[in-house]
Order: sequence, then C-alpha cells, then structure tokens
Amino acid sequence: MTLPPQEHLGPGDRIMVVVAHPDDAEFMCAGSVAKWTREGREAVYVIATNGNKGTPDREVDPAELAALREGEQRGACAVLGVSKVEFLRHEDGTLQNTLQLRREVARLIRVHRPSAVVTEDPTARFVGNRINHPDHRAVGDATVDAVFPSARDFHMWPELYYEEGLEPHVVDHLYVSGRGGEANVRIDVAATIELKIAALRAHASQVRNPTPEFDEFVRSMARRNAEGSPYEYAESFRYFHLGARPPSQNAPPPNTPIRA
Repeated sequence: MTLPPQEHLGPGDRIMVVVAHPDDAEFMCAGSVAKWTREGREAVYVIATNGNKGTPDREVDPAELAALREGEQRGACAVLGVSKVEFLRHEDGTLQNTLQLRREVARLIRVHRPSAVVTEDPTARFVGNRINHPDHRAVGDATVDAVFPSARDFHMWPELYYEEGLEPHVVDHLYVSGRGGEANVRIDVAATIELKIAALRAHASQVRNPTPEFDEFVRSMARRNAEGSPYEYAESFRYFHLGARPPSQNAPPPNTPIRA
C-alpha cells in the first residue's frame, strides 16, 4: 500500500514518545525530537520495558543492565533536549498489549497532556528481512488504543479523575513509525542527524564500539527514509490527525475517527 504525502498540522507544543526499550526512540525519531525541541517544543519519553535482556553476555546481571540502560536513556535524552523520561519498567521481552499497559499509557497521556504522540508500528511483524521485536508491536498497539479512545473517554478508568484529578485528554496528532509506502509524513532531520547519532552513541551497552561505519549506517537509514521527498535526511511516519482543526480550515480532517 502506498499512502500519499500529507501536509500535517502537528506536532503542537508538547510531544510524547512511547516506545518499548531504551534506544528505540533514538532509532525511530531522535532527529525529529531534536528538531522539535530546538523549536521550543517540549518532549517527554515513556519507556515501557527495562531492557534487561538486551545483551548476549550470560555473565551480565539483568538488574544491573536495566539500571545501566536507564542511565543511558537519560543521557540520550539530555543530548536531544527531552525534558522528562517515564520508565514503566516492565520485563524486557514479555510485553503484551494488556488493559493494564493501555491504562498506564492513558494515565501518562492525561498527566502530560501531549498535543502529539509518537509510537512504534503495531502492524509491523516483519521489517525488511528481519522479524520485528514483539515488544515493539505490543507497545504500539497499547499506545494507539490509549490515544484513541481510552485517554479521551471519561468513563475509561474514571478513578484516574476521582483519585488523581486527571481529566480526559484528546491527542491531536498521532505519528506511527513508518517506512516506505506506509509513510505519509517525512520530517526533515538534516540539521539534527548528528544529534541523532550522538544520542544513539549514548546507549553504549547497545552500540558497542561505535565506528564511522555505524554513523554512516544511521545516515543511510535517514537517506532511505527521505526517498521521494526533497530532503537529504528524514524520519518517516504514518500520521493521523485526531483533533479539531482551526476554525479557518473548513475541510474535514483526514483520518478523523467517526464514533457510531
């Protein structure tokens, strides 16, 4: 399926990135996040798992690895200008699209009230010739379901209001990681591609002995994502507009959910 390029109104002033593992956001959208924070927008990360399985070394203590990876994620966020990181600390490799996970994400949407949410593609079982990690699909599913309709609807977990004062919240813009024909929005990251590389290098337990070849690999991914656009480097997404348009725009928004 090929989706047409789409002009979009996003991301607004506050972006929430929801991913499965420490380093997922850097691979997916660090260039866009750095661009947005440079423009004065606020970014918040939500990391669903603790990443404690992310090593082939049998001698590594998983608890120590989880703590190390949290520190690496905070370091990457400092490079990108991300203001806050929320760690849900689910066990790596076992994430499922449960109501509990959806509630956790919906709660944080109500806490931080983002104008845009960026997450992983829940439909991507295979990526090229690789099998996509099940945690990636699970967090994408839970996040999309949290964005619509759970964070929006008062009667989904009304205790969030009665016990914590958390009002329902409509996310105006949803960006799902997309490649090739699935993408309908590309973000120009030429000015921030080196920050993306620096943020990835902050994940030293995962990017072992980073080399110029690794840096070129990151640039080559961004060049592929830019294909068909006027940009040299890009990050690509499947974009959905979910909120109200400004009064000056009378056309119905694309992909607006219709409630029966």
